[in-house]
Amino acid sequence: MNGSFILESKRQLPRKKEANQEVREETKRKILAAARTIFALKGPAAAMSEVAKEAGISQGLAYRYFPSKEAILTTLVKQMAQSGGGAAARIQGIHGSPGERLYLLVSHVLEARREQPEFYQLLYQVLNDEKVPNDLREIVGKSGKGIQAAIRQLVVDGQASGEIAKDDPDQLVGAILACLDGVSRRMLTLEPEAARKSIPDAKVILRMLRPD
Repeated sequence: MNGSFILESKRQLPRKKEANQEVREETKRKILAAARTIFALKGPAAAMSEVAKEAGISQGLAYRYFPSKEAILTTLVKQMAQSGGGAAARIQGIHGSPGERLYLLVSHVLEARREQPEFYQLLYQVLNDEKVPNDLREIVGKSGKGIQAAIRQLVVDGQASGEIAKDDPDQLVGAILACLDGVSRRMLTLEPEAARKSIPDAKVILRMLRPD
């Protein structure tokens, strides 16, 4: 009987360990989700207590998972950079004309904002807050430069294929980025659901690139 009890106890230990790990991972996800919402609305100046309240946990528990709100912000920024960094490369490899691929890329950029407006509101807050560490701002900026370079190449290729107007490609890229920047700025003033509804279709933005 004692042997059976010991064997059963050994079986239960890994299960308990797995269950505890699941609880920890879920709590961590709740903290990060809450931080996205709070930082998106208030910027990096938001307090850890506000994040904890939004997550429905104590401030002390939040500190057990993250030593500071800066650590949370760093995690969120890196997550965003990792999730969006490969889009340009993937779309460049898709079969289709330059114009079609440009539409897909701009659509991806807009759809990402529609699906996760808090993420992009947060990133815009990071870029415009001088108190944010330079390394985080550089991560956001680097991700943006990758998209910009991909858009420019597709514009140049689209001009060669006759799909895009023969204007200065840098001015055309600037016009596209100004539209995307305007979408991001407007999102900062809206609640997430209203921000989703305010995002236009890519064809609305790219219509200005059509040849005469």
